[in-house]
Amino acid sequence: MSQTLKRVGQRTVQFSNPPCIISTATIVGPKEGEGPLAHTFDKVMEDTYYGQKSWEKAESKILEESVQMALQKVNLSLQDIDYLLAGDLINQIICCNFAARTLGIPFFGLYGACSTMYEGLALGAMLIDGGFASKVVAATCSHHNTSERQYRYPTELGSQRPMTAQWTITGAGAFVLASEGTGPRITHATVGKVVDAGVKDPFDMGAAMAPAALDTLVNHFKDTGRGPQDYDLIVTGDLASVGRSVLIQLAQQQGYDLSQNYTDCGVLIFDPSQDTHAGGSGCACIAVVTGGYILNQMKAGKLRRILGIATGALLSPLSVQQGESIPGIAHAVAIEL
Repeated sequence: MSQTLKRVGQRTVQFSNPPCIISTATIVGPKEGEGPLAHTFDKVMEDTYYGQKSWEKAESKILEESVQMALQKVNLSLQDIDYLLAGDLINQIICCNFAARTLGIPFFGLYGACSTMYEGLALGAMLIDGGFASKVVAATCSHHNTSERQYRYPTELGSQRPMTAQWTITGAGAFVLASEGTGPRITHATVGKVVDAGVKDPFDMGAAMAPAALDTLVNHFKDTGRGPQDYDLIVTGDLASVGRSVLIQLAQQQGYDLSQNYTDCGVLIFDPSQDTHAGGSGCACIAVVTGGYILNQMKAGKLRRILGIATGALLSPLSVQQGESIPGIAHAVAIEL
């Protein structure tokens, strides 16, 4: 079959042999373990150091363990996996690099900021559907304290955060994709473009990323001929409460009503009483919510078709210091039973 026939519209891939998500594993930090989705995660860390000497080592450790846990669930070994696709938020994706060093799986390091999990799912599905692999692991991780001291201020300062700020999720998620198996399948992937709305406030990631989410959402609908009514659930990665509201308004202007079946992982993962301001963010946000809560809902028959859109803010400390605006990107994946 010609590869070009798998393209639908301008930016969407429709898989002719949809890869199956045969296993997932999720690990979260103590704060996430106190939230409303605590029962959906495989493991909750007792503390943010996780027995390591630094937060960065802890982040790398949970990524490594989530991969091993996902494989153990389906009785697979590291040698059974053709490729590992993973990324994180820390400079040069060191947390995933060091985990990949230990795991020993052929490794593609990815950086899409908080969109990385679905970037990995899309690329992993392409590898399998294209016949380049039979089993792939897509994974990602983030840690509140490693992100805070890289992007903003050392946590020891106790700096005041505005209400638009989000709380980076401490956690890791791993997905095992296979050409054969039972479970939800990845049927479509819509690749995002970098969109820059001119937002410069690093404490308002939701507003910065919402235009990219809209761009991918609208293109997915145009490419596939689908609309909001065709999905049981549409979920974004980490726009949180501010970005969620912005996206609903922007979509309404384009003629799409998201009021009935749309939510955001950054809203779902925390309770308002947990003082996370706008909600959750980070690479692990959509990873642990999808790998835990959402896929559990699908396995229970409560959801049959979802559209996940992982959003990422493509900034660095240097770009913010130089007064640059914050570009965003969003990758969408349709998962169906």
